[in-house]
Amino acid sequence: MAPASKADKKASVDAAAWMFNVVTSVGIIIVNKALMATYGFSFATTLTGLHFATTTLMIVVLRWLGYIQSSHLPFSELLKFVIFANFSIVGMNVSLMWNSVGFYQIAKLSMIPVSCLLEVVLDKIRYSRDTKLSIAVVLLGVGVCTVTDVSVNTRGFIAAFIAVWSTALQQYYVHFLQRKYSLGSFNLLGHTAPAQAASLLLIGPFLDYWLTTKRVDAYDYNVWSLMFIILSCTIAVGTNLSQFICIGRFTAVSFQVLGHMKTILVLIMGFFFFGKEGLNLHVVLGMIIAVVGMIWYGNASSKPGGKERRSYSLPTSRQQKHSGLSESTELDGKV
Repeated sequence: MAPASKADKKASVDAAAWMFNVVTSVGIIIVNKALMATYGFSFATTLTGLHFATTTLMIVVLRWLGYIQSSHLPFSELLKFVIFANFSIVGMNVSLMWNSVGFYQIAKLSMIPVSCLLEVVLDKIRYSRDTKLSIAVVLLGVGVCTVTDVSVNTRGFIAAFIAVWSTALQQYYVHFLQRKYSLGSFNLLGHTAPAQAASLLLIGPFLDYWLTTKRVDAYDYNVWSLMFIILSCTIAVGTNLSQFICIGRFTAVSFQVLGHMKTILVLIMGFFFFGKEGLNLHVVLGMIIAVVGMIWYGNASSKPGGKERRSYSLPTSRQQKHSGLSESTELDGKV
């Protein structure tokens, strides 16, 4: 049997990374829904802080065992990333609270064109006609699936605007930092997770009280709710890591486009859990359109000229010295 080519190996690792992200993302959505709906733990920002605290613990253990090498990330870059990431988490929570589900879904869909704009302006990316059309088809399909009642108010629009732009910037910055400083996913997560854990655990209880009028310290903890919190934090380690891996291997735009497959999977799983009310003809039609668009996008973006970078600066030799785990050798908060 002939040895697998580099392209085949890359495709296999890409598929494994993507499946890792899909499984952990869908898993954490189901666990968090059970935690919030069944056990009334509605402290989303504080829970996200606990997610990053657990991720930090994993990084510390792996570094102690020698699986992660030391690396360097300037404080100014870390600060910008944490600001974008925390505004993304807080913005999404507030947007969901202040907007209808329909407008919240439209805001999430708008992350794709915003991410495209960032790549065009900052990375000088040029998209082919087929790539643009395939993205439009994905947006149409997911919109048909998820957008129902649409109402918006001023404060809800501002929250959604902040959430969309901060999320797009955070995801762009993951790819940018990995490329500029030759950081692997574990290394970058090792720099960002502790800072996010500390900041979110500091502001989370106050923000959650403002949004829910409930105090996290007054919550009636029991064995089952604690079990679900621990399970959520455990799965979140994989979700955070897989997000960094996928954006590092692909781009923020590809991550957003393919990420809507998770939306479709959640809808399908909702049908099995809640029966026919969760799935009807227009939802099925939207799923089919979205899947066709994703397949088209994957084919179009992989072709020569599907997605071209007009200018590209390689990391300097000094930056390469700080390399941890290379993204070529390796396999997010809130989904």
